[in-house]
Amino acid sequence: MTTASGNRVWFITGASKGLGRAFTLAALEAGDRVVALARDTAPLDELVAAHEGRLLALPLDVTDRDAVFAAVARAVEHFGRLDIVVNNAGILHLGMLEEFTEAQARAQMETNFFGALWVSQAVMPHLRARGSGHILQISSIGALGGFPSNGMYSASKFALEGMSEALAMEAAAFGVKVTIVQPGGYWTDLYTTGLTATEPLEAYDPLRAELQKQWAEGSVDSDPRLAAEAVMHLVASDDPPLRLLLGSMVYDLAFDISRRRMDTWAAWEEVSRAAEHAIPAPGDPA
Repeated sequence: MTTASGNRVWFITGASKGLGRAFTLAALEAGDRVVALARDTAPLDELVAAHEGRLLALPLDVTDRDAVFAAVARAVEHFGRLDIVVNNAGILHLGMLEEFTEAQARAQMETNFFGALWVSQAVMPHLRARGSGHILQISSIGALGGFPSNGMYSASKFALEGMSEALAMEAAAFGVKVTIVQPGGYWTDLYTTGLTATEPLEAYDPLRAELQKQWAEGSVDSDPRLAAEAVMHLVASDDPPLRLLLGSMVYDLAFDISRRRMDTWAAWEEVSRAAEHAIPAPGDPA
């Protein structure tokens, strides 16, 4: 069942800035209603006033599971239902893996993975009961592969995508759709207020310098409104994909990485196949 534009209820985390704000604006412009969630909802005050009755702004730290369930309950109570859930809240912690403290590593996973897991768990009973709904998991180019200084961020997005693939199969039986959205570069506050870094080790200075050179020469960042336009096309589809790439750079990179992986698997096919030969279970009588 597809809910027409102008009559949908969105639940968007990380909605006060960046991609989340762009998604919120696009949904409101389509005439939909939005539950916008953020740690700090003050940047949403103007939108709440401009869209009276159609925008509910709620403070939420997605790492707090109890608070997530309470926010979902409040959203359903307020608007009566949920149609589109966007797990967008995220942070970026840059650093070489050797440099990460335990607290920094756990913080990266708590927001990007566990936050999305808690929201997914909290909304599923409501979507199941209605027999419809669409969960959008905002992943990243960082989930296509691991990259130097982005290792923990990529790990959090790899975990998100593995969970989401399973969720998609579990939710399908109830008419609930799941799409993993993989954006490339967009000009968002992720690079400023959402960015932290490790204490650098001198040994990695040459690699850091090389990475900074590559980023300066090859950075491609776009207006978040373009991502929002793509998402509006996505949620209007009766048959949305499990995965959607956003941007030419991430599209080309996805195919390049996939081809290189396939080439490596093919080169090692003999070793791979030789590692499997069925035998009786240990202890079974001959």
